[in-house]
Amino acid sequence: MFTGIVEEQGHILVAETNHTRDNTLTIAARTALIGTAIGDSISVSGVCLTVTHLTDASFNVGLSPETLRCTNLGELRVGSAVNLERALTYGGRMGGHYVQGHVDGVGHISAIRAEGESKFITITPPAELLTYIVMKGYIAIDGVSLTVAALDATSFGIAMIAHTQSVVTMGQQAVGTPVNIEVDIMAKYIERMITPWRAQHVDTD
Repeated sequence: MFTGIVEEQGHILVAETNHTRDNTLTIAARTALIGTAIGDSISVSGVCLTVTHLTDASFNVGLSPETLRCTNLGELRVGSAVNLERALTYGGRMGGHYVQGHVDGVGHISAIRAEGESKFITITPPAELLTYIVMKGYIAIDGVSLTVAALDATSFGIAMIAHTQSVVTMGQQAVGTPVNIEVDIMAKYIERMITPWRAQHVDTD
């Protein structure tokens, strides 16, 4: 479990991602290595991954073909920046919201508008995710906990202050960039619970 508060940007040192077998990323990091052991979970641009190897300056994670199908990690190359967050510890501060690191789909940045030092970023998600997105609700984009600031039939927008732009990858990304999206888990639980009720009470007249 994570909070969506990015601890640092890491950089890809090695990227083996051919979509046909288990693959590996080697990621340069500093903060994310503190207290980390093999087998621990780290959020890499919003994807919960298991540490398989450690050095003093980097760590390795494995990527299954399923992970590559469901996320944007297959597009990473040597030198690519990634958002890193270690798993939430018991008693730690909860600065964002509960983020599982289970990506629901890949969307794309469709517009960027400057608002003073801030940026207003519009994202077009897969259509099936729109039902889980609400105004002023939480959403995780590449592992960053953000608040939905605009919403229409095909897209949603988030506002990003200058500080956040400087510490997460989305602050430097361009229109067209793919982003990992995780909707608030509560929305999916509620849908699951009310679906049988709706099926029993639907008007068949």
